[in-house]
Amino acid sequence: MQPIRTFDDMTAHLAGLRRVCRLAVVCGSDASTAGAVMRAVEAGFVEALFVGDCAAVRQQPCVSAWSGGRVSYIEAGSQIEAAELAVTMVRQGQADLLMKGLLHTDTLLRAVLNKEWGILPRGEVLTHIAVAQIPSYHKLLFFSDAAVIPYPTQAQRMAQVGYMAQMLHAFGIDEPRIALVHCAETVSDKFPHTMGYGDICSRAARGEWGRVIVDGPLDLRTACDPVALAVKGITSPVGGEADAVILPDIEAGNLMYKALSLFASARVAGTLQGTTAPVVLPSRGDSLEAKYHSLALAAMSLN
Repeated sequence: MQPIRTFDDMTAHLAGLRRVCRLAVVCGSDASTAGAVMRAVEAGFVEALFVGDCAAVRQQPCVSAWSGGRVSYIEAGSQIEAAELAVTMVRQGQADLLMKGLLHTDTLLRAVLNKEWGILPRGEVLTHIAVAQIPSYHKLLFFSDAAVIPYPTQAQRMAQVGYMAQMLHAFGIDEPRIALVHCAETVSDKFPHTMGYGDICSRAARGEWGRVIVDGPLDLRTACDPVALAVKGITSPVGGEADAVILPDIEAGNLMYKALSLFASARVAGTLQGTTAPVVLPSRGDSLEAKYHSLALAAMSLN
């Protein structure tokens, strides 16, 4: 498998797999969610299961005009009921992916994280992986966490590295390069999260997450720019060619996600990991295209 370097490569790869993922869409009656879902259905890698106010979903032109099959409807009387039904479908193996539509994030996450019938296994870490196609970078850049974990513990950060390595391998990158990011390239007790970077690098070198290169602390420029790395006289196995960066906290992650799309004309996508099925949890401000590519990213992460 050749490494996937663009969003077009990603969707073409999914089409070539001829694998149809069953997608439970919770309250997908808004134009951008319905449009993204129907685009994925038309592309051939999704079967849509709309859960919620089905009459409202059918009012969307992209849905009402579709006659190609692979779309079904499950009625629910409220957002809470829709979230619980969709999560139950995933838990019972009736759906492979879960997507948030026009409902509060907390409503869906309460169902996802329910201790009795939710879809986050005991001991797993819920985290967010985003990917950006940036015009000025020569390949996709993945990063975590922009949406879920405020200040990752050492154990949570190790889980982030593990999920990231799995995702990068799914994108055909045999030996992905992951940078542990800080504002400088030195460990400091003033920034406690950097104190654990050495242990993560050692675990990666021992093969804990398969074939992967992990190094840090690096700042974002030395992680992604070999010239900056050379100018600073730093030697790193990442070599200024990071495939992914693990960011110190949610503030850095969220800022990066929004700054890339707002100021760098990047195309972005994201998905939750750690659950038994990937969860697409878009922001209200995400475009139809971003939601579509998030669906594709989630489909890529399926085993």
